[in-house]
Amino acid sequence: MAVSEKDAGMPSSEDAVYPEIADSSSIPKQNAFQRLLHRTNDLDDLGRDILQQSLQFDEAQLEADAKKVRRKLDFIVLPMVYDDNHMLSFLDKQTLNYSLPYGLRADTHMTLGDYSWVASALYFGWIVAAWPWNIALQRFPIAKLIGGMLFVWGMLCMLQAAVFNFSGFFAIRFFLGMMEACISPAWVLLTSMLWTRDEQSMRTSIWLSTNGISSILGSLLSYGSGQAVGLKIPNWKLIYLIVGALTFLWGLVIITYLPDGPHNARMLTPHERMVAVWRVSKNQIGLKHGTLKPYQIREALLDGKCYLLYASGIAVGILNGGVANFLSAIIQGFGYDALRTSLMQAPGGAFEIVACVFFGWVSQRSKMVGPAIILGCIPGMAGLIGILKIPIENRLALTACCWLQNCLGPCVVLNWTVPGLNVSGHTKRTAVMGTYFVMYIAGNIAGPHLFLDAEVPRYPTAIKGLCGSYGALMVLQGLYMLWCWIENRRRDRANEHVHGDQKLIEGYEDMTDKENKHFRYRL
Repeated sequence: MAVSEKDAGMPSSEDAVYPEIADSSSIPKQNAFQRLLHRTNDLDDLGRDILQQSLQFDEAQLEADAKKVRRKLDFIVLPMVYDDNHMLSFLDKQTLNYSLPYGLRADTHMTLGDYSWVASALYFGWIVAAWPWNIALQRFPIAKLIGGMLFVWGMLCMLQAAVFNFSGFFAIRFFLGMMEACISPAWVLLTSMLWTRDEQSMRTSIWLSTNGISSILGSLLSYGSGQAVGLKIPNWKLIYLIVGALTFLWGLVIITYLPDGPHNARMLTPHERMVAVWRVSKNQIGLKHGTLKPYQIREALLDGKCYLLYASGIAVGILNGGVANFLSAIIQGFGYDALRTSLMQAPGGAFEIVACVFFGWVSQRSKMVGPAIILGCIPGMAGLIGILKIPIENRLALTACCWLQNCLGPCVVLNWTVPGLNVSGHTKRTAVMGTYFVMYIAGNIAGPHLFLDAEVPRYPTAIKGLCGSYGALMVLQGLYMLWCWIENRRRDRANEHVHGDQKLIEGYEDMTDKENKHFRYRL
């Protein structure tokens, strides 16, 4: 039976988290906590202090409290993440896709080639801003950066309704990409700070599953906008105004309530924050360290496993860039009008929700993150082959093959998760994630240019290129798993690790995955 803090003569939960309180009862508890926060610029130092206090408590009680903390994070923080990142942000990106059937190209005098460059413009902005955002996320509070970014993002999204030519659209989409470069690495980093390694792949799959909800809502919004009559602006501009306003308002929620980490989660009590830090200490990657360490950048450059991640990022990017921007064009090519095209995209959202939750559940099993990525490639590849081979008169079957392309979601998000799971050392992880997302965006830039105007509606060059990208992703992921398995076996044979509390504390020493001998890679 767990021993209570009072019976064991241990300090109270409040005193354990805030040691200054024990020295002077006249100091207000909140002020004492603020002094602890400002004592260091690095969350690893703060996390180590809080962890050492947590070790005074009975482990059985900490385990029981950890379940309550996980429930709070799952039901309060996780909805904020998925409402923001992969519902509103995905909806913002997809506005270009949804506005296409309603005369966007005709009103802006764009050719299909121009449209491909506008689709790529967002990723040019992202590739420019990827490294600066990753460095900023290491040094500054995550929630404040995201909240401020959303204000600017919402305004830029609404500005798309004011442009009238190719160059204006390209410029706005470029700056939208610069804002979006913050989102994905921020959520990967925040997820690694709030959930354990065993929990992360399922949580990231859940927040990406809202892409499916976004696809359904976006399709219905596009359909509703197309039904509006008597407007002084074209119907496609209404889509940008609605989505941009929603994004701006959501920024207020994020900047007010989203935590920067377990240390300042407003929905947790002081004792629960301590438990939250104790929970993630088992990840062996600490919280966040604000000091850049050049030797960790060198290690990232010399780590062969990382290059397999970068190559898989390119493959995933090509798939995402092609599918996200041309799905409506493919469906419309099967003979649907603009309104019908919008509605026929909605079922694809349901496919994505089911795929993300299912493959996220699979990835949560032991040694199954990599296999979940490989298995997740199969539905999309089967759909691409169907688009290429099914007779054109069977348009419903062809449309169903398009819906299967939404199953790409779990491959994307689980691939994003791997650097957060398997790279330790905050500077090294920043370098790896920054480079990974640059490669991912390079793929997104290339993807839309596989679609050639002369190949409507099947786009055989694009379909073959996307099939090749799926195949490359499967091979690269298999090689990465093999490399990690061999390294884990080598470390197990060497038996170079410590046990108990010292092992947890070493996780806050900002060591890389190569330095930390008891770090084990997730397969």
